[in-house]
Amino acid sequence: MSRRLPPLNALRAAEAVHRLGGVAAAARALHVSQPAVSQHLRSLEADLGQPLFARIAGRLVPTAAGAVLLPRLTQAFAQIEDGIRLIDTARNDGPLTVAVLATFAMRWLIPRLGQFQDRWPAIDLRLATATEPVDKLVEGVADIAVGFGRGPDDWPGLTALPLMPEVMFPVAAPAIAAGLARPADLAGVTWLEVVAPLRARDWAIWLEAAGLAGLEPRAIRRFESSSQAIAAAVAGLGVLLTHGPFVTDDLAAGRLVQPFGLTAQGPESYWLVHRPGRERRDDLRHFRDWLRAAGAL
Repeated sequence: MSRRLPPLNALRAAEAVHRLGGVAAAARALHVSQPAVSQHLRSLEADLGQPLFARIAGRLVPTAAGAVLLPRLTQAFAQIEDGIRLIDTARNDGPLTVAVLATFAMRWLIPRLGQFQDRWPAIDLRLATATEPVDKLVEGVADIAVGFGRGPDDWPGLTALPLMPEVMFPVAAPAIAAGLARPADLAGVTWLEVVAPLRARDWAIWLEAAGLAGLEPRAIRRFESSSQAIAAAVAGLGVLLTHGPFVTDDLAAGRLVQPFGLTAQGPESYWLVHRPGRERRDDLRHFRDWLRAAGAL
């Protein structure tokens, strides 16, 4: 009679800890909390009746039992992923779903999608907006994602290619920009801010690059989204510290003006993220190559 296998999530957690070298890295890769990974390890070791790891000099090292089981788990999960990859790459007649930040989709991607559809009219492209687009990829909802982060280490086990840097600068309606001769003049106007963790330090980063750290505005207006803040800037409600892709078309049309030549680059940037091997799908590869070209990389 065959032995009942331990829960799959527990096996997956143990394999990730072994492969990535620790609980924190495993939690990031599996998109769960560190306590959740630790609980999976404890339950698996209790189920097996022996420890899989020993902590030596601050590191988790496989025990004798772990040295037997853990490499086999890595091999088993690799075979499962390879089988799924073969199925996925063989499937090229369904829709191609792209996960993306809502503002990036509305302000940059959608206005350019006509170019892609003209080039590849047979590809059924669909967008899935999310605050964490790569999560949609991990969940199996999307085939490719436009991620925002520091680089491939943010998404272990996935393929990440650079799309475009995060370039920040102030913009304003022409009437307001006309009164801004130098960056120090920003102290006399209203600033527009987006209330979101990713945008919390935007003004501070640019002001530091301008040599004006600590400069304060006359007033601040806050908005829930970048789209709202950009609309407020176009309406002349103040000066917005924004990001290149979001205002490219407004600058070209003259609805907004970049009063100073100085830009600053944030620590994060935009990346195209997909599962390894998915580039064998023709539609995904066509979209990836088109998007990177459109992003001027």
